[in-house]
Amino acid sequence: MNIFNLYSDKIKKILLDLSKKDNLKLPEELNGITTEIPPPKFDSDISSNVAMILSKINNKTPNELAEILAVHLKKKDKLIEHISVVKPGFINIKFKPIFWTNFISEVIKNSTSFGVNTNEKKKNFLVEFVSANPTGPLHVGHCRGAILGDVISNLLSFNKHQVIKEYYVNDYGNQIVNFTRSVYLRIREILFKEPFPSDDQNLYPGDYLIDFANNIIKSNKISNFNEFDKVSENLTSLSIEEALKLIKNNLISLGIKHDNFVSEKEIVLNQEVEKVVNYLKKNNFVYRGKIKAPEGENDSNWIEREQLLFRSTDFGDDKDRALQKSDGTWTYFASDVAYHKNKLDRNFDHLINILGADHAGYIKRISSSVDALSNSKGKLICKVSQLVKLIKDKKPFKMSKRKGNYVTLDDLIKEVGKDAIRFIMLNRNSDVELDFDFDNVVEKSKDNPLYYVQYCYARICSVFRHIGKDMNSVINIEKNDFEYSKDEINILKKIAEWPKCIEISSNKLEPHRISNYLYELASLFHSYWNLGKDKPEKRFINSKNQISNDKLIFLKSISNVIRVGMNIIGASTPEKM
Repeated sequence: MNIFNLYSDKIKKILLDLSKKDNLKLPEELNGITTEIPPPKFDSDISSNVAMILSKINNKTPNELAEILAVHLKKKDKLIEHISVVKPGFINIKFKPIFWTNFISEVIKNSTSFGVNTNEKKKNFLVEFVSANPTGPLHVGHCRGAILGDVISNLLSFNKHQVIKEYYVNDYGNQIVNFTRSVYLRIREILFKEPFPSDDQNLYPGDYLIDFANNIIKSNKISNFNEFDKVSENLTSLSIEEALKLIKNNLISLGIKHDNFVSEKEIVLNQEVEKVVNYLKKNNFVYRGKIKAPEGENDSNWIEREQLLFRSTDFGDDKDRALQKSDGTWTYFASDVAYHKNKLDRNFDHLINILGADHAGYIKRISSSVDALSNSKGKLICKVSQLVKLIKDKKPFKMSKRKGNYVTLDDLIKEVGKDAIRFIMLNRNSDVELDFDFDNVVEKSKDNPLYYVQYCYARICSVFRHIGKDMNSVINIEKNDFEYSKDEINILKKIAEWPKCIEISSNKLEPHRISNYLYELASLFHSYWNLGKDKPEKRFINSKNQISNDKLIFLKSISNVIRVGMNIIGASTPEKM
């Protein structure tokens, strides 16, 4: 039950009736009409801006038009207790108690589906995220993007869309050659005691390569490590296999599992790059030309070479992009274009790419290629995951660097756990930097949003335990004629906002709204719970060690929303804390 959509539809129906009977003028489309929960200072449950949207076209002040609409709305809806008009023209509606009784019954009946946007056309999405080079463990920089992609996928799935989660494996190019050589030299170090050249900037120095090397040696799939060129092909495959095994384990520890892993190498070897370039040539989207020196580059150091260029400026990019190097090999961008052609050929309604902060400048060029390939703008949606700063004792925090020159995801999980990482990484919009403060994460107070939300759920569970009821037990909601207090209705209003939170989060692909909402709901609940310390009549369990059915239903509705929201985030809801 989405009360905002419900009353928006009612208002629009009244407008259509009035346009036929009373010559009310309407625009071609009824856009901009909203319904919201008004500020607490107003003794109202829901508010609409409709009069301010339509006043000008009808040559009336917003207040005049609001008074007219209010009369008609009150006549049409028996659940409305009263309507007030508030300057500059808001229509504020106060419901009868029975409205909230009916509302909470609907929440309980639809415990797992409450919040699902039933009006939205269902689509199929491909969400690509993480896609880190398969050269070592994931680090904290990958962590936020991984969670963002996973929770967006969960959110879309909750709204009944079809979602495929995909990881693009960059297993082709110079970085893979350097990675394989690094593993080879670690193997030589183990077998022949040859010192690893740690000062070579082209090599990967992390000690995790020793584990890779030992595993490859034990596999007995390569018997002779005397010449790199003779073993490089097989060694590359085995090294990437080891790296992907580590990466997948990292992701599983974080509660993430991809549906597909797509290999860049396979795309290149299957000649998909040649095919997509031929397609672009056929449509006159490529030409041979020269690229000027990048901004900030010393022109004297820049050598202009004739290259095969994609006309990305025709599709909104800053400059045209090279598809082929002067030596005839394909650029990384070319294989990426081929990969996105591969995506498009699988007929998804939308492609979503989660990119790290260092790839923000890549958005225009890849978006332009998708527009050229699909003849459809808006097919690709890119979300940027900004940097994460680790802070402890108000200082930058650095953990063990055994696995390389960065803080690994595995280190972070061992330090604070999966739940804290997933929840706190969603504490702010992904397009702004995030401070991950270890002191707050372990603190048992309202300053730790994860704890505050989980404690809310645990408190509700404690009530059910006290009366010997299971949290999953069925509660009788038939013949409810109870009324809720003002404090309780304020919480019910927050619960009523859950479908809108889901809708906006899904449409904007902004899952941080969910964690923020859960924190606000938990805060309202804790404030209400604490009233019972001084006022016995406010306690859920009375002096006879009993709880009324209406209170059980009230608690159940809160716990349902908390549990569903935490499931979307991918964090647990412990029954005891």
